[in-house]
Amino acid sequence: MMRTIPHIAFYLALLTAVGTADAASFVKILEIQKVTENVYALVGPKEQRDVGNLANNATFGVVVTNEGVVLMDPGGSWKGAQAIHEAIKSITDKPVKFVVDTGGQDHRWLGNAYWAAQGATIIASEDAVADHKERGSLQLTALKNFLGKQMEGTEPVYADVKFEDGYTFELGGIEFQIKHPGQAHTPGDSFVWVPSKKAVFTGDIVYVERILGVGSQSNAKSWIAAFEAMAALLPEHVVPGHGHATTLEKAKADTYAYLINLREKIAKHIDAGGDMIGSVEIDQSDFSYLDQFESLAKRNAQQVYSEMEWE
Repeated sequence: MMRTIPHIAFYLALLTAVGTADAASFVKILEIQKVTENVYALVGPKEQRDVGNLANNATFGVVVTNEGVVLMDPGGSWKGAQAIHEAIKSITDKPVKFVVDTGGQDHRWLGNAYWAAQGATIIASEDAVADHKERGSLQLTALKNFLGKQMEGTEPVYADVKFEDGYTFELGGIEFQIKHPGQAHTPGDSFVWVPSKKAVFTGDIVYVERILGVGSQSNAKSWIAAFEAMAALLPEHVVPGHGHATTLEKAKADTYAYLINLREKIAKHIDAGGDMIGSVEIDQSDFSYLDQFESLAKRNAQQVYSEMEWE
């Protein structure tokens, strides 16, 4: 059963100076959730990036082996990566050997510089690296607005190991299978399947507890196919890109069903002669329980309209 570790049932506090605020102030960053034996989710906040979360507004995965740690996603900045490292140190004293960049969002790769400095091997799909190179400058500019001086040390570092569709490696007798099923939230999204743990780390293929975001870098149709490829494994434990580690059933409810509903409603809207402006009025109320619904639902509708208009 998934649970928050009893003796560290708190949000990890990282000492940081924030602008002109007291240098001894603390900011809440990551909740450590035990998923199964030697498997953890580091759950960041569901809000927008800001100086208090160091762009770690996402969920990260940790697997501890007898030879070291495999980390799924490096954090959104150098200091964000440091915060992740502090969380890992509270779990184990073993070093991080591998870091998997599961996609193209900032928190999926802009902490790479920190981990490269620790000697970790960084792995990502070729499509993800291409996305990093294409959007990295814009992401860094945006992060400077969010983080200000807390951006110190953050710079683009690309994967050491790149793969096209899949890559498998082993550490400490545990096999890790990385699959890039196609474009989802970003062009290079991948999931990491750990068969011996019956656990999958989905990156941004799965959002729970908060609404997903369909952006110009996304494709809702192939996102559905990517989810189906992950779900075909029948994992017992799903560590999503956002929200707490959960079940496949919950992942389907919060991500898969949302995407299906959105495309079905937009298809009906288009068939009825509706335009992009009117697309924001489609009924998404069944998913209003998700965090960030008010800020993202209408934008998602317009983006999916633009995808489907010429299908």
